[in-house]
Amino acid sequence: MRRGTVIFLVISLIILGVLVNAFSTLIALLFEKGGATPIDPSEIPLPGSDLSANGTQLIPKIIHQTYINATIPNKWQEGQQACVDLHDDYEYILWTDEKSRDFIATEYSWFLETFDSYPFPIQRADSIRYFVLDFYGGIYIDLDDGCNRPLDPLLNYPAWLRRTVPTGISNDAMGSVPHHPFFRKVIESLEYYNRSWVLPYITVMYSTGPLFLSVLWVEYLRVDPAPEDAVRLLMPAEYKGHDYSFFNISKGSSWHGKDAQTIFWMGKHWFLLTVAGFLIAGVIGGCLWWVWSSCVMNAGMTSNGKGGKRRPWGLWRRLSGGKGRYELVERMA
Repeated sequence: MRRGTVIFLVISLIILGVLVNAFSTLIALLFEKGGATPIDPSEIPLPGSDLSANGTQLIPKIIHQTYINATIPNKWQEGQQACVDLHDDYEYILWTDEKSRDFIATEYSWFLETFDSYPFPIQRADSIRYFVLDFYGGIYIDLDDGCNRPLDPLLNYPAWLRRTVPTGISNDAMGSVPHHPFFRKVIESLEYYNRSWVLPYITVMYSTGPLFLSVLWVEYLRVDPAPEDAVRLLMPAEYKGHDYSFFNISKGSSWHGKDAQTIFWMGKHWFLLTVAGFLIAGVIGGCLWWVWSSCVMNAGMTSNGKGGKRRPWGLWRRLSGGKGRYELVERMA
């Protein structure tokens, strides 16, 4: 194999390795199936059964929700009221924008500058839920997630998140004891992930939203946490869609813009886009190979700036015996 070919392949492999390493967590997320962390259906008693109160309560009986102010839109009032009515022995806290900022300023003042700097209100709504779970513990529920049954069985775990399909987790329903190491990791990572990714949807998802949370979840699993620090997963069937599910879902995602529609379209046509991506990568690789072959492997000529004469460069050197005489330093096989 020619030396130039070997050099090109080595450089290509180095670049590929750097890219794979940079996106290793996202790649791992595609193959993460939850391991041994899902909440098995057998662990959850049916609604109204005598076993519904069994188990050791770990998570405090607090329900957290967020909104701009105390005036909840009509489309979410029924679901919100169901959560209140089904849990008359729980403390209910609605975190308005004003109340959220006051809380951050008082309890997590180191984060206030970042909290205020977020360009999208949903980023503050995302981040406040992590802080209140770290500080108080309890269960956070999005307003478009109405309660379908008492949440008492979910109090028996140190922390839980909702599994999404085909991969990852969501941040619309979560539970935790106070100061759980996972949510401590989450709030300590918010400043690092506070970056703009041009498109609002991607910026939100990867700075404070479900993609951000999913990446940290994969990282957390890698340290093999102790049982008392485990994060369990609420699976889709137990989340919604059945009589025994914990939640009923109404229309949400009020922050989505036109860029989100583009992302969703890409998700529906992922196979076509994957094929197109490989084709584009192949074309780019072919172009780079042509440039490399022309400029390096063939020891291309370049002008020396004197009267339009050209001299070889790269693998050639000037001989001492005369002007314009060169020899090939190393011939390629």
